[in-house]
Amino acid sequence: MIYSFAFTYGDYNGSSLSLLGSVFPSLSGTASELTVAGGTGVFRFARGYAVLKFASGDPKRSLLVNELDVYVSHY
Repeated sequence: MIYSFAFTYGDYNGSSLSLLGSVFPSLSGTASELTVAGGTGVFRFARGYAVLKFASGDPKRSLLVNELDVYVSHY
């Protein structure tokens, strides 16, 4: 799975951050880890990781809410 975030306000305006990884968020609370693949602007040469966890929802109706914690270092 690939996540791309585009920042449009504040100190990171015009920058982007990309996450990449195999994501299998479990309904039991098991977390998945993704890598920070890179970024643009302020996040050029970014490194780090993210943790994705299932927060709540109704899987029978395809309504899921996930929690994403991102830890990133940039120059």
